[in-house]
Amino acid sequence: MTDNGRRAELASSLDRVRDRIARACTAAGRPPDAVTLTAVTKTYPASDVLLLAGLGVTDVAENRDQEASVKADAVRAEGVRLRWHFVGQLQRNKARSVAAYADVVESVDSVRLAEALGRAAAARENPIEVLLQVSLDGDPARGGVFGDDLWRVSDAVTSSEGLRLGGLMAVAPLGEDPRQAFARLEVLAGQMASRHPGASTVSAGMSGDLEAAVERGATHVRIGTSLLGMRNSLR
Repeated sequence: MTDNGRRAELASSLDRVRDRIARACTAAGRPPDAVTLTAVTKTYPASDVLLLAGLGVTDVAENRDQEASVKADAVRAEGVRLRWHFVGQLQRNKARSVAAYADVVESVDSVRLAEALGRAAAARENPIEVLLQVSLDGDPARGGVFGDDLWRVSDAVTSSEGLRLGGLMAVAPLGEDPRQAFARLEVLAGQMASRHPGASTVSAGMSGDLEAAVERGATHVRIGTSLLGMRNSLR
């Protein structure tokens, strides 16, 4: 496919996603600009990221450091500045690499990870915004902080000069009505904002459940498939 053809394809998908977000906001009694689209560009080339940037996308997300670091460098080499989100499970030994390009890390779920990321971010001009990944079902295999550990991790983030606590991130558990899951997230987000004023970001909702997330107060939705198409494992 030519660049023009791919641009037209992405533009059409982006219009549909933006329309879904706008309609979800209207249904929830929220202004359309209350929700930011974060394009999940994992497995897709830097050329797609550049096309999306040209179409007005400002936030992009990756979940693997090895791919993300190369892609971020390639995009920046073209003079394009975006807000890069890291959304994958992050190992402490990758914190320094991620801190070199990520503006937001959405998957902090332990005190030790917060401390490692804070040390890695200490030399940055601007702090990294951190979203705490919340487990909505308590399943340790899926990642995320659960119960009172949420407050211990949030305190670890706020005590680090290299980090800024932005809010929460969550994924709806498989097999559960996402509205019920995101209702629990909404309660936690309210508690977080009360305990840490300014930590009001809620990253929730993907291609299949963005409407439920917007209904329950999401400020950011992470969209991949509906925007870029089905992923090919051979990409």
